[in-house]
This record gives sequence, structure tokens and C-alpha cells, in this order.
Amino acid sequence: MNERHSSNRPAASPGAVDDVARGRGADGHPGAGPSTPGPGTGGSELITGIGELHTVDPARGEDAVLRDAAVVVENGVIAWVGPAAEAPAADRAVDLEGRAVLPGWVDSHTHLVFAGDRGEEFAARMAGQAYAAGGIGVTTRATREADDETLRGLVAHRVADAVAGGTTYLETKTGYGLDVEQELRAARIAAEAADDVTYLGAHLVPEGVDPDEYVATVCGPMLEAVAPYAQWADVFCERGAFTPEQSRTVLEACRDAGLGLRVHGNQLGPGEGVALAVELGAASVDHCNFLSDADIAALAGSDTVATVLPACDLSTRAPLAPARELLDAGATVAIASNCNPGTSYTTSMNFCVATAVLQMHLTVDEAIRAATLGGAKALRRDVSAPGRLAVGHIAVGTRADLHILDAPHAVHLAYRPGMPLTWGVWRAGHREL
Repeated sequence: MNERHSSNRPAASPGAVDDVARGRGADGHPGAGPSTPGPGTGGSELITGIGELHTVDPARGEDAVLRDAAVVVENGVIAWVGPAAEAPAADRAVDLEGRAVLPGWVDSHTHLVFAGDRGEEFAARMAGQAYAAGGIGVTTRATREADDETLRGLVAHRVADAVAGGTTYLETKTGYGLDVEQELRAARIAAEAADDVTYLGAHLVPEGVDPDEYVATVCGPMLEAVAPYAQWADVFCERGAFTPEQSRTVLEACRDAGLGLRVHGNQLGPGEGVALAVELGAASVDHCNFLSDADIAALAGSDTVATVLPACDLSTRAPLAPARELLDAGATVAIASNCNPGTSYTTSMNFCVATAVLQMHLTVDEAIRAATLGGAKALRRDVSAPGRLAVGHIAVGTRADLHILDAPHAVHLAYRPGMPLTWGVWRAGHREL
């Protein structure tokens, strides 16, 4: 077996090799943050002996899965894809001996900048207590009490766990600071570790603060402080958090500041989150547990991605988001981990994909697509543009993000749930695992 690397925990910061240093990309669209591992080792690398290659390449249509395939990586970019028998020569070669290869997971919804633990809250839910938004305040207090070094270490550890499980591109949010100073600190730390940063000052109104005054802060000094470190803005449009009117105010202010839009919506019950996201052209609306026929139709007729969070649904014992119905209606679906301390304390996209197949009735190919290209679409990273390479699929010219399974077929992700199937990870052309 050629070039088998050790499985030590990989370094954090899965940045892009070609992104501009900060904020939006060179074309003015939301781009990646400043963290960049740089191109892979110099020269070209032939990755051959691929038993099953899931390119998830829209240009290939029904022929997106290749057998007995090979890929050439050069300078952090996919340089060639095709049959192993036709592969060109390269400076180095790695033989995968029949293993399956996927694009790296694109985790488009995480909350990694936090301290503390909410295990007791989880145990109470498992004993029958309903989930409510108020637990966010517990994490806010713990996060405020942690110093910068501690928070950086916690975030780096979580990113490393994600990469070790095949995630090569991830978004993370602020939202556990909830005042100007703390949200700015969270944004700075997030920008050091994640590819995309989302401003979520509108996560919860802090205890003892007037809601209208807090919304004014979120739309004013807090937004001004955080915007240089973020590409996106989000709002928790739910009962117990922010009303549709407050959510609109926040989103419109953030859009005017140049941030792309995302929405937490329709998690705790029917609501206006989906309709608001579609109306304002948000890139994604996330959770989507309680959808009406009109919500599904609106998503199917829009460019707003419906991001489902299977691990969160299991942890909160909520009705599973209707991913099957969304796909059947023609909506674009993404799968994300929603890693956070209260409702989804995992970065395992393998687990989320398996759950989507076993519980949400997606096929393996549909789940893989949702966790790769779907996530890329939710972050508007599915197409290359000046200053940024596309992620979420394997094609000539895309970023070289590869997830190698210790299995001959990708179906093993659901067929053998919970097993440690990630064998290797290439991130921007650099081998991390």
C-alpha cells in the first residue's frame, strides 16, 4: 500500500488555497475567511486504484460515479479525472487499492465557538423534557467566562475532529457572545479556524435586555464590529427567539452591510422563517422541521437551499425534517452537522449522512450530494469565481478536497453506521489523514 499516512489528528483551519485574505471574494460575493493551509506538496500527485469515485459533478449527470478511476491533484487543484487505465503520469502516486472516494464533506452549519457543557440539558430531554431556545443562555455565560486561548483551543480541536471525519470545508457562527465585545471576539476566533464565518448576534435576546434595544444593537454597533470578519449573517427566527418582524429588520440591515443571508427557521414549529428566507433571497434556511406545502413549494421554486440537520433532530427528538419531500418537490437540500453544545454535539458528517439515509429516506447518492454539493450551494461555493475555487464536487479546476473511505463502496456509510470509515483526507491538495 503506497504512502499510508498516520491517523494523527489533523491540524485545524481548513481554508481555501486561492481565496482572498479576508471577507468577501474578489468578485464581491461572500468568500472564505483568512485561514489557508496553502497548496498541497509541490508537483503533481496521481491518486489511483479508486474502486468507486463519487464525483458529484453536475456536468456528468447520470455518469457522476466512476469505477476503477483515478484523480490527479496539482497545486491544490483537481487537474485530471478519469479511468485509471488512462491516467497521465505524475510526480508521485498513491494507490488506494479499491477504496471509494467522495468529495470532502461541506459542513455549512456549525456553532463551534463555545465553552461549557450542556449534558444535563440533554439528559433532561431524553427523560421527556421539551427543547426550548433558552438553553443558549447557559452556553453564553460559559463562553464569556473563557479566555481567548481557551476558546481558540476548543475551536481548533473541533475543527480537527471534523477534518478527521472527512470534512474539508466548514462554516461556523458567532452567537454565544451576545454583546458587541464578545461577538467581535467570537468572530475573530472563528475567522482564524473556519472557511466561512456567519454573524449570529441574533441568536437569542440576552436575559434582562429589552428586545427592541437588542435588535438595534445587533443592527448597529455589533454588526459594524463583526462585519469585517464575516461573510454571512443569520437570525434565529423562532418563538422564544426573534419574531419575523425582528428577523426581517436584522436580515435587511446585514444585507445592506454586504453580508450574505442565512436563516434558522421552522425548527420549533410552523413559522415564517422559510417564507422570509425565500423572499429576501437567503442562501439557505436551516432546520426546516415544520414545513407546510407552501413552504416546500417556495423552496423548490427558489435558489434558497433547505439545510437539514439530522443529528439535531435526533438529539431534540423533533420530527425529522422532510428531506425526502423537499427533494421530490425539486428543492436543493444540504445536510450539515449543526455542531453545538445544546442540541447536536457532533461534527460527524458520516453520522449525519447515515441518519439521512436510514431515517429520512434519502438514497446514499442523494445524501452524499446533500452533504457535499448541497452544502457548497448553501455557501455559494459550488461554482468557481475569481479568487475562489469551487468545492463540493470533483472536477477539473475544483479545489482538491477528497474523502477516502476504508470501504469499496460509499453505501457502507449507511450499511455500516457508526464505523470509522474515513481512511484518508485531502484538503486543498494537502493530505491531512
